[in-house]
Amino acid sequence: MDQIKIGKFIASCRKEQGMTQAVLAEKLGISDRAVSKWETGKSLPDSGIMPELCELMKINVNELLSGEKIMAESYDKRAEENLLAMKREVEEKNRQMLRMEYWLALPTVIAELAMVFMASFIEMPVWLRIVLILFALVMIFTVSFIAVGIEQKAGYYECQYCHHRYVRRQISLCIWAGQDI
Repeated sequence: MDQIKIGKFIASCRKEQGMTQAVLAEKLGISDRAVSKWETGKSLPDSGIMPELCELMKINVNELLSGEKIMAESYDKRAEENLLAMKREVEEKNRQMLRMEYWLALPTVIAELAMVFMASFIEMPVWLRIVLILFALVMIFTVSFIAVGIEQKAGYYECQYCHHRYVRRQISLCIWAGQDI
């Protein structure tokens, strides 16, 4: 999706309706800076605002995501293109989140190993050894919970049949629903 094209389309539709950015923002319950960001192509409207925005602009969501008015004969094709573009964007964001997970985990594992190594081989009081080992364990659990959250949010545990998350629990539901696994 071309954010700049969509932004220009939002601006032209807003002007057709005789609204300023401030008036549109007030009707949507957002700041006029958000409308400005849409119109300059720096961001897109949140999906929760899109239906109300389209109603105010007298367009549909498909036209908004296309950045232009759509003729009836090409409507289905454009809708499919927009859905595929949105799916690609979501998948790319998920890949970025999973890459971030690796960059979070790698330094943490190195730091944990260093702490355990120091606690094991360097002369120090027993209480300091215990503190280092406990701190390493807390880091391990914290990063593990964050990593699992990232994987769940990115759809890492999404069932390919019913698209529910937490596959192990849902596989039985897929089988009971008659899905072939």
